[in-house]
Amino acid sequence: MTGLLLLLPLALIAGAALPIQFAVNSQLRGFVGGAVAAAAVSFVVGALALSLAALAVGRGLPQLAQSPLGAPWWVWTGGLLGAFFVLMSIVLTPRLGSAPTVGFFLSGQMIASVAIDHFGLFGLAANAVSLPRVLGVALVLGGVFLILRY
Repeated sequence: MTGLLLLLPLALIAGAALPIQFAVNSQLRGFVGGAVAAAAVSFVVGALALSLAALAVGRGLPQLAQSPLGAPWWVWTGGLLGAFFVLMSIVLTPRLGSAPTVGFFLSGQMIASVAIDHFGLFGLAANAVSLPRVLGVALVLGGVFLILRY
């Protein structure tokens, strides 16, 4: 439980970073000539930061020769999904606003997460859909629509 209590604030901080990232990248768009260029710059800066972090913790940079080439194809899609996520945040935030964009992203994440858990996809343990989980997702969706409307 102590470990969980330490992890929850980190999850909240990471969640709070999303609307900041969305707003910052949306502004970057105007300086670099478009949404795709802004997403690319964002990923380059992120890759540099993560490379420095890997060096700082003594792990070094990953060696492609040691990459898990026998891994399932879908393990390689994380970067593509991240690029889509960042690009859509840049495109949608100025049009929808910060709160609705984050809300719809969160709603999509909740729906996908419940499905992933239910079917035990991507190597995760299965956790069947239940009425409380469905109600939780419905409450999130309801909250998003309230934010969008008011």
